Amino acid sequence: NTSCKSDIENVDLLQKDISKMVADLTGKPENYVMTMIQRDNKMTFAGSDEPCCFINVKSIGSLTPSSMSKSLCELIASKTNINTNRIYIEFIDVKASNWGFNNSTFGWSEYLKQVLKTK
Repeated sequence: NTSCKSDIENVDLLQKDISKMVADLTGKPENYVMTMIQRDNKMTFAGSDEPCCFINVKSIGSLTPSSMSKSLCELIASKTNINTNRIYIEFIDVKASNWGFNNSTFGWSEYLKQVLKTK
């Protein structure tokens, strides 16, 4: 989410750059990465309506918030008018059984792999 005062040079390119970066940072194939940029939100940060950004990163494991934060903040700052000290990032480690994809959940797929290994 970006604030209404935020300028993004090229939204499509930034979205693709974020997707690639998240895949690289998590070590997961990019075909499992989804990105969404919501622009022009009414936002304040530290009592100011200057450009700011809120990022959600959800993953089944593979999160390293300290290194990911630096990389993501630097990428956003380089492609927008948002300073790194006006970016919040929320990292959420999701249980595989709580993440649905392609008519199932990742937890179910992992369960089946374990069952099949034991037979």
